[in-house]
Amino acid sequence: MSNLIRLNAQGVAEIVQDEWTRVIPPAPAEESVRKQAGKVVLFKLTGEATFTPEQIAETQIPASGKVLLPLTIWQARKAELQARFDAGEVGIVLATHETAEALQAEFADINRLPLVAVFVERFADGRIFTLGNWLRTRFAYKNELRAIGDVLRDQLFFHKRSGFNSFLIRADRSAQEAVASLNDFSQPYQGAVDDVPVWRRVNRT
Repeated sequence: MSNLIRLNAQGVAEIVQDEWTRVIPPAPAEESVRKQAGKVVLFKLTGEATFTPEQIAETQIPASGKVLLPLTIWQARKAELQARFDAGEVGIVLATHETAEALQAEFADINRLPLVAVFVERFADGRIFTLGNWLRTRFAYKNELRAIGDVLRDQLFFHKRSGFNSFLIRADRSAQEAVASLNDFSQPYQGAVDDVPVWRRVNRT
């Protein structure tokens, strides 16, 4: 069964089949690790290379169909993919250490992209919410915005409030159970991408 949840035009969540093939570069020879607060952790900072040149060169891209590519792969291999982009068959994945500005620098009109996905490696990484918000508000992205990676039930409501309208639930969890989380709160107090604050909904005149 599919683990992809998408909001339809009426804002109703549906479990749908994924028509996009996500392109994932091969694993590096060794993962870079750093020490933080006495623990060995994996993380990246803005400006760091997402993939090595070897990973980029060895990445296998399907010859046909809709493909969801990491931004770095598009940047390195866009000449061979331009015709497919023009046909609406290319979507882009942003990692949370990448920026919305980097996406805009590659595409004069980011709304030519039918799909932008944000990959969160660890559920505790809150940068995905900022990226979603900025893509919708500062960069006026209007098409499908998808949360992928370590996406869990308890986060879906907040992903939606940040502008996401599709969610690829982690493979070991149930999309059917996760759908209910979009209704966990009936009346959020704070404003967000999907609504205005409660106090602005009241006519005080």
